[in-house]
Amino acid sequence: MSGHRIDIHTHAMPEAAMASVAAKGYRPRGGYRISVQWTPEAALAYMDRQQIAAQVLSMPMTFGGADDDPGFGIRTSRMINEGNAELIAKHPDRFGAFATLPGDGPDEALAELGYALDELRLDGVVLTSNVLGRYFGDPSLEPVLVELARREVPVFVHPTDCPHIDVLGFGRPSSIVEFPFDTARNITNALYTGVFRRIRGLRLILAHCGGALPTLGWRIGEHTVMGRGPEDADIDPTHVADVLRGLYYETALAGSRNSLLPTLEVTTADHILFGTDWPAAPEPTVERNIANLTGFDGFTPAELRGVERDNALTLFPRFA
Repeated sequence: MSGHRIDIHTHAMPEAAMASVAAKGYRPRGGYRISVQWTPEAALAYMDRQQIAAQVLSMPMTFGGADDDPGFGIRTSRMINEGNAELIAKHPDRFGAFATLPGDGPDEALAELGYALDELRLDGVVLTSNVLGRYFGDPSLEPVLVELARREVPVFVHPTDCPHIDVLGFGRPSSIVEFPFDTARNITNALYTGVFRRIRGLRLILAHCGGALPTLGWRIGEHTVMGRGPEDADIDPTHVADVLRGLYYETALAGSRNSLLPTLEVTTADHILFGTDWPAAPEPTVERNIANLTGFDGFTPAELRGVERDNALTLFPRFA
């Protein structure tokens, strides 16, 4: 092993789960692409090339049942989680994993959450920016968020296609702009529906430095006094600022000044984490993003060490 970085944004799916998903024809409508075929061997070689000590794997999709296969989401989530647990057992110092939860409903999600964290001992949970069309603030997601806050478990919020991607996506990959927008849409809805008033202690990590969220942070706060929806919570700009400050933001495809400067306007350097989005992002793109990050003049040397490794250890201490 060579390297010091902890990459909390990287994607993989165990072979059995991949075959099951492929048989169902599952794929995001916005055109998600993988640059190389993931294998443990390929991942370890990539990590050594990029000075990455450990990766925390996730699957950035939510699976649910269908009329012809009601158990598909439960079964697929279990296969992903158990496959990742087997990988971690073989390489405990190199890999971690965020648990995948089925999107059928709170009971199914909570059952898998308990199994993945208590039995498999996975490192956190991944939630998509909308769970089969439902955003944070939807009552069906509340029990899951409450339990995640109670456990104080890291929650990786990864964007996915919005329900209207066929209209809004223009046939282009969603990762260009729709993914960053859906992250901002999800957290804004959580703010305005009072999620962070009701549920204290959520440890959310936002992919891609929160997408469009930091740039819109002041605007989102100011609109709490300009005008809210008739059913919105009684929040104010201070509440919005406090919530945004307490979130974590990771740097996959967001290591340039364009993303880092707005992020540092809403939070501090100790809430920024290292991520690559490999293999969804090809390695040359990862390398350019790392060069942007390490060349950014807004971090002190100590802060950069924190972004690349030390900040992640506060959430994932076993990698110390």
